[in-house]
Amino acid sequence: MVPRSDGAAADKAVRLIDRFETGLAAPICLTWELTYACNLSCVHCLSSSGRRDPRELSTEQCKALIDEFQRMQIFYVNIGGGEPTVRPDFWELVDYATAHDVGVKFSTNGVRITPEVAQRLAASDYVDVQISLDGADAAVNDAVRGPGSYDMAIRALENLAAAGFKDAKLSVVATRHNIPQLDEFKAIADKYGATLRLTRLRPSGRGADVWDELHPTQDQQRMLYDWLVANGDGVLTGDSFFHLSAFGEALPGLNMCGAGRVVCLVDPVGDVYACPFAIHDTFLAGNVVSDGGFQSVWSTSELFSELRTPSGGGACSSCAHYDACRGGCMAAKFFTGLPADGPDPECVQGYGEAALADSGRTIPRSSVDHSRKTARKPRKSGPIPLTLTTRRPSRSCDESPLG
Repeated sequence: MVPRSDGAAADKAVRLIDRFETGLAAPICLTWELTYACNLSCVHCLSSSGRRDPRELSTEQCKALIDEFQRMQIFYVNIGGGEPTVRPDFWELVDYATAHDVGVKFSTNGVRITPEVAQRLAASDYVDVQISLDGADAAVNDAVRGPGSYDMAIRALENLAAAGFKDAKLSVVATRHNIPQLDEFKAIADKYGATLRLTRLRPSGRGADVWDELHPTQDQQRMLYDWLVANGDGVLTGDSFFHLSAFGEALPGLNMCGAGRVVCLVDPVGDVYACPFAIHDTFLAGNVVSDGGFQSVWSTSELFSELRTPSGGGACSSCAHYDACRGGCMAAKFFTGLPADGPDPECVQGYGEAALADSGRTIPRSSVDHSRKTARKPRKSGPIPLTLTTRRPSRSCDESPLG
């Protein structure tokens, strides 16, 4: 059942949100991208991964960062990339983190989850594994993630299950092509003793190029909401879909933007961003090497201070559903050229659709693109023609990340 939005439970939830809005002494959810190197070239990659950045933090710098996490009592970190397991020191860093009371949840496409690795993971109480899959069959998944990626992910789930690994996560980015497969995703997760995790498609990184083509339709958003209401107890969503709460009752989860308040991202070179979905200079709070360490950035960043100052809700404050959706996702608004105090581009009440109709929007892009040799320039709004392909781009990496 979805928690009701009345009574003592609602009062407690409101107080919790009010506390989160002003920020915490340490993030609840810290995402750490260890590398931009990746063996795949997913069309919706938030970090435009592919090539390793030669400036990425060294093993010793990573260990020093883990020491900070321990001192700050950060209970666990979400490690991603790129494909984090292609870093030669990946397992060394995982072992170091768990030995220093920092649990690890890492996201992988499954490329290195062999039977031997699965056995090792099953023996640890402090490591969680999240396998990425964006189609319940190879045709849908491989069109987005590349040929062979479906079989690779399923093989990783099989290896984990055979090793006795408990409660792996099956991570799915909800798109126009896989919303009809929600029941099938749940069946796959159940088959391998995993938990289904659904996340929202954001128009950042390479996702900006395919958002018009891949983000769910209004009818599909309603389908997703109804499905989550019926299946929410057994499905993880984090804070991905709080904008859907304007359909009715609030969905389980934080139901607010936690950027710079309770979440943030550390990238491979030590840059700290307010949000894992907003890798852009606008949301760059500092660097763990040049700005005195992570705790200094988290505690003293001007950007974080600004984000922790409660806002009035802007244009959305007059909407009857504001308390449910809190104005939607900051990253989704920014990367579609909408103002921070405006509606979410996927506002289920239709306000985002009207805002997107403004032809004068300039859509910002990150100045860094690890999937190509040259940076891309900001583009004007408008549809991006896309044919989903089952052929991997010819230059996913300049050198093999598996070498």
